[in-house]
Amino acid sequence: MRYDLSDLPLRSLMAPIARATAAVARLDERISRSPVGVGWRERSHFLDAAASLWIDGELVHLEDLVLHDAAMGIRAPTHELTIAHDVLRSRRRILDHEPGWAVSDDGLRRLRGRAGDAEPASDAGRRETAQAEADLDDADPEEDPLADYLAEIDAALARSEAAISQALKPTAMVPEHRRERDPLVYEPDWDEDERLEEWRHVLGESIGLPAVLRAALALDAWNSLQVLQHAPWMGRLLAVSLLRADGLAGGHLTTLSLGLKMIPRERRASRNRDTRLVALIEAIAEAGEIGLKEHDRLALARQQLNHRLVGRRQSSKLPQLIDLVLSRPMVSSGMIAEALSVTPQGALKIASELNLRELTGRGRFRAWGIV
Repeated sequence: MRYDLSDLPLRSLMAPIARATAAVARLDERISRSPVGVGWRERSHFLDAAASLWIDGELVHLEDLVLHDAAMGIRAPTHELTIAHDVLRSRRRILDHEPGWAVSDDGLRRLRGRAGDAEPASDAGRRETAQAEADLDDADPEEDPLADYLAEIDAALARSEAAISQALKPTAMVPEHRRERDPLVYEPDWDEDERLEEWRHVLGESIGLPAVLRAALALDAWNSLQVLQHAPWMGRLLAVSLLRADGLAGGHLTTLSLGLKMIPRERRASRNRDTRLVALIEAIAEAGEIGLKEHDRLALARQQLNHRLVGRRQSSKLPQLIDLVLSRPMVSSGMIAEALSVTPQGALKIASELNLRELTGRGRFRAWGIV
């Protein structure tokens, strides 16, 4: 199992690399200075998460993902929706950390769900119980008649919390790599750690190459090595994290999955590696262009919405609603009520003042987006 970098067609790759680099750099510069930069980043997470499932052959409605993220879903989440939410949270996590964290030992361990540094629930519970019992021993009933009684309650609560935590996490004391995996779900001979080390070896060999080419190589190697059995989307996030680590996209996480949707499948899944690399580089360029168009649309929408603020009181909640609308593909009355701390009726009234685009047309459940 080896991914060879010795015969890269650099001459044919330079033109696509230059176009993609320019597109991503322009977008990053515009986002870093834009008043809608924060909203664009939040919105891009939702758009790319839904697109990521589309690339893997699954369909997730953007509205369902927004409501699920806000814990306001109206039905039980599907398996695909749960995966999309994992992509969404992983994107946020990568962007919240410093550049380069995602491909570090700690970043890979946490993104794979193998943190290993969390304190076992039983140990934490025993320490709390011991502390409560120590307080019980040190208490002086003569100074406070209720001290003995309250200390006993604290000790009992600590023991109960420890027991509940242990019941909810029965395998917390067992290291992740030692837990047995169901052979019906995971192939026993599939060594993810070995494949991951081979992929990281490719990253090491690619140091010094242009950032866009390095990201394309990282994703192509991830797909070729099939590192994780059930998380092919992780490779796309790690690839774009390299753009941020190399300083090309320092202020945002490139929406690579959106760009890949614009590339025909026969090209991005070609048997020829050079064809795949050109397709991946063009997808990065497409992501930059799409991001620029989305930014300009949000900037225009913000300008139009701000006209509604003329003559309003300083205590008006409309500015908060504008920020919320710009940061989500859609907002529901429940989301508005929770974010602005108003009643459901108040949410309906304040939403009508912005002339937002009605998405549902229903009386009981209403949702809006920008025009």
